[in-house]
Amino acid sequence: MSKEHGGVLRAWESTMRKTQAAKKRANNIFGITSMANVTNNDLEDDTDKGVSISGEAYFAEKILPNGDYYTGQWYDNFPDGQGKYLWTDGCMYLGEWHKGKTMGKGRFSWPSGASYEGEFKTGYMDGTGTYIGSNGDNYKGKWVMNMKHGHGILNYSNGDCYDGEWRRGLQEGHGKYQWQNKNYYIGEWKNGVIFGKGIFVWSNGNTYDGYWEDGMPKGNGTYQWPDGSFYVGNWSKDPDEQNGTYYPSESSLAANLEWDPTTVYNELAGCKICVGERVSIMPSQKRLATWYSSKGGDKPRRMSVDGRVSVGVERPLDKMSLWENDGNSNGLRQVRRDLDCELLGIPHNDANPKFNLGLPLKAPKLEKRQGETISKGHRNYELMLNLQLGIRHSVGRPAPATSFDLKASAFDPKDKIWTRFPREGSKYTPPHQSYEFKWKDYCPVVFRTLRKLFKVDPADYMISICGDNALRELSSPGKSGSFFYLTYDDRYMIKTMKKSEVKMFLRMLSAYYNHVRSFENTLVIKYYGLHCVKLPGTTQKKVRFIIMGNLLRSDYTIHRRFDLKGSSLGRITEKNEFETDNTTILKDLDLNFIFKLQKAWYQEFCWWASVKLGSNMPARVERTIRKPELELQLVGEQTGECYEVIMFFGIIDILQDYDITKKLEHAYKSIHYDPTSISAVDPKQYSKRFRDFIFKVFAEDT
Repeated sequence: MSKEHGGVLRAWESTMRKTQAAKKRANNIFGITSMANVTNNDLEDDTDKGVSISGEAYFAEKILPNGDYYTGQWYDNFPDGQGKYLWTDGCMYLGEWHKGKTMGKGRFSWPSGASYEGEFKTGYMDGTGTYIGSNGDNYKGKWVMNMKHGHGILNYSNGDCYDGEWRRGLQEGHGKYQWQNKNYYIGEWKNGVIFGKGIFVWSNGNTYDGYWEDGMPKGNGTYQWPDGSFYVGNWSKDPDEQNGTYYPSESSLAANLEWDPTTVYNELAGCKICVGERVSIMPSQKRLATWYSSKGGDKPRRMSVDGRVSVGVERPLDKMSLWENDGNSNGLRQVRRDLDCELLGIPHNDANPKFNLGLPLKAPKLEKRQGETISKGHRNYELMLNLQLGIRHSVGRPAPATSFDLKASAFDPKDKIWTRFPREGSKYTPPHQSYEFKWKDYCPVVFRTLRKLFKVDPADYMISICGDNALRELSSPGKSGSFFYLTYDDRYMIKTMKKSEVKMFLRMLSAYYNHVRSFENTLVIKYYGLHCVKLPGTTQKKVRFIIMGNLLRSDYTIHRRFDLKGSSLGRITEKNEFETDNTTILKDLDLNFIFKLQKAWYQEFCWWASVKLGSNMPARVERTIRKPELELQLVGEQTGECYEVIMFFGIIDILQDYDITKKLEHAYKSIHYDPTSISAVDPKQYSKRFRDFIFKVFAEDT
């Protein structure tokens, strides 16, 4: 190591220590990060260090303003070629760069001791690579956008091993999993669990060859012993659905006619699939610090590892601390700033001053739980008790096992069950503290089968809705006047419905059922139950409601929410910039992004194909801007400014009928406005307009 190089490195160490002390972090980067296999011999360059030859790459060593350190080839104010970048938190990348982007082969290491060595593409682990976890897990195989995707082998630290296909970070397709006790399974997988056809072999020689569902035998299958005896039949965890026949071999001493297939489920309960180590922060999330060109004259640039750049005058936000007091015992928390970049040098958008592109995308504060808790004294407290009593009765009521092939009579709107709930209780209902009410279940067989199709455990379902924790009431974000109730765990939403909406849904229930059965990963919202409470009194008021999944349930703080229809008339939020927060429902003309999906996922998105989309989905968004003279332009011009995001999306609110009211609304508004811009249009036109809009705001990330 040269004296000059050693001096630069010592200066960097000093800067780093000061930075760490200022952040109250005691651990030293060299005490955490293993650098034994990384040398500067990989970074050789024929030009003098720090000397720029116009139009050519040169070797540079830079201590950046925040204490980060870079050494390697440099071109046109960017890392370009071979280079090493060390962050003050202990992360390090050594490998190939292209115009400031990690591109090609390289090695990324974390302060925990974990490392990835392999191919990178625009900041992502993408291609073939090996990840070694801090716990000893070792994965070697294919990656797409930081996720295991394709063929790969994962050797777990406990001795288990999986060799097979992966999709979006989970085992899916054909693969072999071997436990450290020598049991193994070869066959089909789905979403990280055994699902489909496959064979399980125990270390004692016993085998099960057949169909599986959620990690357990389900459907036709054969269990065989080493002596040739076997049991064949229909398998299920439900004893009522279990049936089969035992066939002894010629060599067996006696027929084991009393053998119980449930012993297989007990044996399999101990064969758990390991959950691999979760990466704390992805390489694509690491930012490069602000630097100034050594050539002079260039303005400072901020960029992330994947090459996002903001060019312009440095502002105070550029040096905003990543740490702030949250009032807890630790005193500090790290703020995610995935969207906290500034877009500078863009003209002010006078057409929509509420969303000035010159302002930063601020990282959201920790949000309070939405809604008002329904406690005793709340105007709808009694209604909540009625609802919980009714659902507990509906879900817990004994019912015969049904297949997914339902008879047409199950979808008959007349197929409903009324139940009376007196305060003192009855033969079928418990005593309760609310007033007497009547409860109605619409098409109970259909919704029971839907919950089974959606893999909803009845006990978990009842605990979420009917447990000791109260529901939370949300006011409606739309014009329908409906109220929404949210379960304590955010899993389910309960929406009050008009009679016309109930009739509409019952008419389309058969088509809805067939759709979600055919496309289990559909983006259409999931419905779990349709009910009605008839209140006491002379009016006999009926409150109808539907239970559905909550699309936005997440451990992440939601930054922005959009309700998109593909129409422009009135599709803008009636709030100024300072009145909006991360709970505000924004609309079409508030949208100033297009969403970019990785190629394979975009193709799946266009066809509702086999992968699950819409939930916790990594993607990139690109800023757009509308021209002042085109203020009703649905999709603005692309600016090239991109951000990494996590997206949640789906299709909701599908129960609106295009009735005479909507037809009159369309006719009236068509006199004054462009008919294509109106929200209420003929269903075929609505469908085409919505699809065209979606394929404009969702694009393939190239």
